[in-house]
Amino acid sequence: MAISNITRRAGLAALVGAAVFAASACAADTEAGTSSGTASGGSVAAPVKVGVVTSTSGLLASYGKMFTEGFKAGIDYATKGTGAAGGHKLDISYNDDGTDPAKATAAVTSLIGSGTKIITGSVSSGVSAQVAPLAAQNKILYISGASASDAITGINKYTFRSGRQTYQDVVTSASLVGDVKGKKVVVYAQDYEFGQANVAAVTAVLGKAKGATVVPVLAPVQSTDFTPFSRKVLDQKPDLVFVAWAGDTTAAMWQSLEQQGVFDKTTVVTGLANRASFDSFGAAATKISFLAHYFAEASDNDANKALRAAAKKDGNPDADIFHNDGFVAAQMVVHAVEQGGGDDVDTMVSSLEGWKFTGPKGDMTIRAEDHAMLQPMFTAKLTGAKGHYVPQLIKTLTPDETAPPVAAQ
Repeated sequence: MAISNITRRAGLAALVGAAVFAASACAADTEAGTSSGTASGGSVAAPVKVGVVTSTSGLLASYGKMFTEGFKAGIDYATKGTGAAGGHKLDISYNDDGTDPAKATAAVTSLIGSGTKIITGSVSSGVSAQVAPLAAQNKILYISGASASDAITGINKYTFRSGRQTYQDVVTSASLVGDVKGKKVVVYAQDYEFGQANVAAVTAVLGKAKGATVVPVLAPVQSTDFTPFSRKVLDQKPDLVFVAWAGDTTAAMWQSLEQQGVFDKTTVVTGLANRASFDSFGAAATKISFLAHYFAEASDNDANKALRAAAKKDGNPDADIFHNDGFVAAQMVVHAVEQGGGDDVDTMVSSLEGWKFTGPKGDMTIRAEDHAMLQPMFTAKLTGAKGHYVPQLIKTLTPDETAPPVAAQ
């Protein structure tokens, strides 16, 4: 069963009624960034407005920072430092959604009202689920960034993604744990779009397809005390715990699992998150098996070298998990503008469908049928000691090995 079919429409009916474009919507907070470029022959082509809507405040602010830095690095790389695509200056504005779907909708509506036809940047699945219907109703190109929900794939003609999706995470995790038939798998996650999508994906991939019993343990996003939830995990006596978590409460969650002795009782698999989270695993850091969307040491191509250099220039230890998604979104924007001039949205959409290119992770393909981003995925472990943990590549899975089922239209 396709994972996207399980999660695609959940909760969207309530969103559509608020998704019609209105020119009178509230203006978004913006920080304009400009770059210059000329068309062939020296004539100046019309500038193309691009809106980046992501979290620079709120629960996922650190992820939004990565996305923005990666996007700027990707624009520089894809335009060879000119800041222009197809002779068009890219007039880029950066907008904070506060990890709030309502604020994101206001920002996107304002951008559409100002003539922006290309929008990217979400790091929240809840935000992307709200914005995607706007893209279809107003016929703009929307490139969802780090949002992992399977529901984004195939949701409409105008919506793409630059990151991975939950199905790809789960298939990668399955490569680590072996045969789970007849075993119990607990999915420990936050109770919102991202966590719910992980429950659905694990249920389909490890449950229905591989014969495991899957039990969700979901904590409200606002939770700060995770002891009751860690105990619920232990009470299930699981053979495997699949943890799907995001945001600033990550360290407290892991500390609670360690305090309750979860690592001593079962196998724990989770996604390798941002570098700042490595120390939060404590003594268990080297015991956990990781599925990995991106880490800087996983590949060595020109795009990744450019991203790593840019991230370090921005003051980071190295490129981080969602720097990649921003970089890839920028590559997609530049390609779309080169093909459609930034004004012909249908041509931009068509140009992205089936497009093959090399991103920081490796060879990428945008599947024409549903806009799934086919990409390499990785498994990894942490080596070293607290303050000096380094991710080490175990295996690279090919785009074909982790490709999600084609989403029904």
